[in-house]
Amino acid sequence: MESRPDRPEPSPRQFRTINLSMILPLIAAVGVLLIARQAQTWLDAAVLGLGLAAALLAFERWTAGELERVAIPCLVVAAAVWPYGALVVDGENQSAYYSLGIVASLTVPQLPRRRAAVAVVVTAYVAAVGAVALATTPDAGTSQLISDIIIPTGFTAVVISLRFPNKHFYDVVEQLEESREREAELAVVRERVRFASDLHDIQGHTLHVVKLKIALAQKLLRTDTDRVEQELREMYALVGDTIAQTKELAYGQRTLNLSAELENARNLLEAAGIHVVVDRRDELGGRSVGMLAQVLRETTTNILRHSRATHVRITLTGNGITVVNDGTGRDDLPELRGLAALARRVSDEGGELTVRLEHGRFLTAAQFTPESPDRSTTAATPLPSATTTEAER
Repeated sequence: MESRPDRPEPSPRQFRTINLSMILPLIAAVGVLLIARQAQTWLDAAVLGLGLAAALLAFERWTAGELERVAIPCLVVAAAVWPYGALVVDGENQSAYYSLGIVASLTVPQLPRRRAAVAVVVTAYVAAVGAVALATTPDAGTSQLISDIIIPTGFTAVVISLRFPNKHFYDVVEQLEESREREAELAVVRERVRFASDLHDIQGHTLHVVKLKIALAQKLLRTDTDRVEQELREMYALVGDTIAQTKELAYGQRTLNLSAELENARNLLEAAGIHVVVDRRDELGGRSVGMLAQVLRETTTNILRHSRATHVRITLTGNGITVVNDGTGRDDLPELRGLAALARRVSDEGGELTVRLEHGRFLTAAQFTPESPDRSTTAATPLPSATTTEAER
């Protein structure tokens, strides 16, 4: 099956990276240019630079979702820089209201209530300071009216207004990310429930049968000791077999059905919002199928627990399975202890387990030689880590 071209799905983390690498440098560059044009002394440069620093700090904290910690200090600093630039510094004053516009546009939409009222107050404050500057300027004309009141007030009103729909957009992205995380947690819970169901199937039946045999043995204790002895031998064997099955289940060594595990893996991953592509190039045979099924089950759990995958590719060949997933969020191999144990068990069965991180994707593959499928294989291996590309949904 061919997968569609990857179309990255946006996430809050990606937006933070974009904002810090593209928008933040742009804000800083514009601010420095305005200060260079307006500042006439080192004191002017220091005060106006303080306002720019407040704007940059507010923007950086906003990208991290922690603006509330610095909102008030940054807003106070930027609000104080504006009258300094308008009343103290001669000439142009763009850098003075620039920082206030940036901080206000980030802060006001984040308020829990009365955002519109606060936006009006901030805009009115900018206009009032500009009016004072205009009134104290001798021979003020139309150009002074435009530079002191109209442009600063308009700039502040526009940037704050634009941030309201922008905030709604980021809120939607954040809600989608939270929904995806909940789906992944739910998928893990479903897997645990299925494990509990398997355990119940193994032990529930045995306990019920043992209870009936004990009742029968009690009735025959004085009349048919040979039959009682037979029942005790059967109970002993049944309990021993149940203990072995429980160990296999607990250590992931229970023989599983590959087709059922493949369908279950698809359902779990898709329920977590992950796009799954299955490429079945050949039918697997031999007793190694059970181990490959266990590898797939364990890998699916690892993807849900340890990655932020958006795309997974599962490839089945005549003698192996490969799972690749994106969303690793790291440059080195994670320490997954289960994979080391699985590698030894796969090796004991004549196969090889490969794990590597390449180009931001985590790959796990279990491969058997043509002879190994005929060997006894009841062990399990959490194998592939899946390809999860953020787009194929």
